[in-house]
Amino acid sequence: MKISKTIARLVVVVIALLGAYETVQSQDLPLSLILIDGENWELVSAEHAFTEGPAVNAAGEVFFTDVPKSEIYKVDLAGKVTLWSDQTNRTAGAIMGPEDVLYGASIGGGAIVKFDAAGKPTPIVSDIVCNDLVVNAAGGIYFTDHKNKKVWHVSPQGKLQQVDQNMTSPNGIILWPDQKQLIVSNTKGSELWTYRIEADGSLSHKQAYSTMRLPVGETESGADGMTVDVVGRLYVCTHEGVQVFDTQGRLSGIIAKPQQQFLSNICFGGKNLDTLYVTTVDKVYRRKLNTQGVRYSK
Repeated sequence: MKISKTIARLVVVVIALLGAYETVQSQDLPLSLILIDGENWELVSAEHAFTEGPAVNAAGEVFFTDVPKSEIYKVDLAGKVTLWSDQTNRTAGAIMGPEDVLYGASIGGGAIVKFDAAGKPTPIVSDIVCNDLVVNAAGGIYFTDHKNKKVWHVSPQGKLQQVDQNMTSPNGIILWPDQKQLIVSNTKGSELWTYRIEADGSLSHKQAYSTMRLPVGETESGADGMTVDVVGRLYVCTHEGVQVFDTQGRLSGIIAKPQQQFLSNICFGGKNLDTLYVTTVDKVYRRKLNTQGVRYSK
């Protein structure tokens, strides 16, 4: 009888612990978990035409583009900004790929390119319309074509295939930390769309992951570049600011913009990947957070 009562008590304890675990996994992830007291936006660089495409290398240094000037700048770990390339042919979105190689979406060249150590671009696919891109650990590329309302995939072997169409205005694009799902932002709408990535690079199970907050009286979010952290939060550049969503697609809160002008793109940088960098028209800002970004690895 005593043994039965002991077992019953153990079962109750186990059930209670499982319930607590489920609660932790499903609870909201408020901004208070990542914002640091006393930390605010810090100006990194100014006097640009239109900044875009922040990307971080293995050392934690951040690169960003100035689209109209066809330039890429590098921000070292000490915060020093230097011109890295002046031959980008109006590259907008950029991201580091395998072997710490910088990839870019060349608007002027109508091509997805990769840059060598000297900042010289080489086309991977040409005769396309592109805006932003993401590269997985295997070298597979996804990019958005906002003009034709399409999303494309480029295999590691260079094969181009259309993987989605008819979104109002596909723009920002990013992978979940596990690289098994893709997220695309809709600039002229309020939705964030997710897809399951299949073995051949195609996409399936398209669904609205979340609805972004819109400015009062507006119908367009202005959603552009995105990034993710190690927990699985999604950070989205929008008219309202940096909208942060938890792993369940719920809005955790909005980090105010460093200036009122348009937010174009975002990434984590720094030695520990704990500093958020944003590009906003003529300037680049950064802000330290209590979390870390993600590098896509095999």
